[in-house]
Amino acid sequence: MNKSTYVERRKKLKEQVGKGVILLLGNEDSSMNYKDNVYHFRQDSSFLYFIGVDKPGLAAIIDIDNDREVLYGDDLTMDQIVWTGPLPSLAEQAAPYGITQIKPYHALASDLSSAAGISQTIHFLPPYRPENTLKLSGWLGFAPAAAKTHASVSLIKAVVAQRSIKSEEEVAQIEEAVNITAEMHLAAIVGARDGMTEAQLASKLPGIAIGHGGNLSFPTILTVNGQVLHNHYGSTVMKEGRIAICDAGAENALHYAGDMTRTFPIGKKFTTLQREMYNIVLSAQEAAVAALRPGILFRDVHALACEKLMEGLKQAGVMKGDPAEAVAAGAHTVIFQCGLGHMMGLDVHDMEDLGEEYVGYTDTLKKSREFGWKSLRLARELEPGFVVTIEPGLYFIPELMDQYRAEKKYMDFINYDKLEALRGFGGIRIEEDLLITETGSKLLGQPLAKTAEEIEALR
Repeated sequence: MNKSTYVERRKKLKEQVGKGVILLLGNEDSSMNYKDNVYHFRQDSSFLYFIGVDKPGLAAIIDIDNDREVLYGDDLTMDQIVWTGPLPSLAEQAAPYGITQIKPYHALASDLSSAAGISQTIHFLPPYRPENTLKLSGWLGFAPAAAKTHASVSLIKAVVAQRSIKSEEEVAQIEEAVNITAEMHLAAIVGARDGMTEAQLASKLPGIAIGHGGNLSFPTILTVNGQVLHNHYGSTVMKEGRIAICDAGAENALHYAGDMTRTFPIGKKFTTLQREMYNIVLSAQEAAVAALRPGILFRDVHALACEKLMEGLKQAGVMKGDPAEAVAAGAHTVIFQCGLGHMMGLDVHDMEDLGEEYVGYTDTLKKSREFGWKSLRLARELEPGFVVTIEPGLYFIPELMDQYRAEKKYMDFINYDKLEALRGFGGIRIEEDLLITETGSKLLGQPLAKTAEEIEALR
């Protein structure tokens, strides 16, 4: 990214918000179990997007009314240099992003007080780190629990409007992250062995991401118990005859994310039943991808994928009745309880800290509270420049199957005796990342084995 990209982003943000002071808080180092043993640092994504400087302990003010931009932070002391070595000054680090005015961090409190004293509106995004919540509380004079309610809706909407549309530069960065992600998945698919634990297989993935200059974009999900949607790897031993879900992603050096899922047999081939269920998910995934285009509601693409899942399960004898009617009634939630996908960019669930109601919904399109539908992170009309994931799945959850059957739910659509045969099956998910174009969509990254035949060839 060049300097003009960041300058233009801030200019556009000022125009969209209109007046007042925009306060952007960077993140700090966060301790794991004692002060100096810190987690891997990850800068706030909106701070990265508009300010660019990727180091802890920073904040920035964009003063719209007085047309000035100030970065607050401190240069290293000699005590710190002993541990870190010499680093460029903060002014030198800020220059490539077009920021020239630097102040020490402690000056921020008085500058905010001065802005409030002349009745300037102070806009900030909802905090998700407790240290930033406490800072805002102290500077602006509200209880920590009220911090999110004081966040600026106009700033949230302006940030979402910009970050939702990915530039060519950003798409190139995302494709790099997706290609690293695909390399991770290839290692998992070819590396799985009977008798290996989930953790042993998952351990192969972070090194690939780190080796490319980045890191994981989220904690890896890798399990033979794929019916648990976010089941991270553990000591479970993988056995031939089972299938494993691997949902993993890398972020590149500039922190753009990839997010893919593949399902593969621990042995050399899928069983007949596994292949049948796999192809049902693949059909739904391909139908959803084919439907992507500007102007379509992502909620409708989700419904289409659900109908395709129901069609496939009807052919298998597990479901009955009209697939569209089954989805309208909610019967699909017995096997597909989550959403079809989400936005992706600097965050793997892009801008989720700003609120799904702003990122995935609109003032008129509201989030459902119904089971299954309430987990749909994105429902709004798609636009060129959006990057989305498409990830349908089948999840045979014994506890949910038992509850629905006991309550006699969806008896017109679910053949419970046939469904019972899938108890202990696990789950299947297939996920890819796509850019919405002017006429449809484009797969991001180099294609990775996806059909059952291609997966088996790698095994």
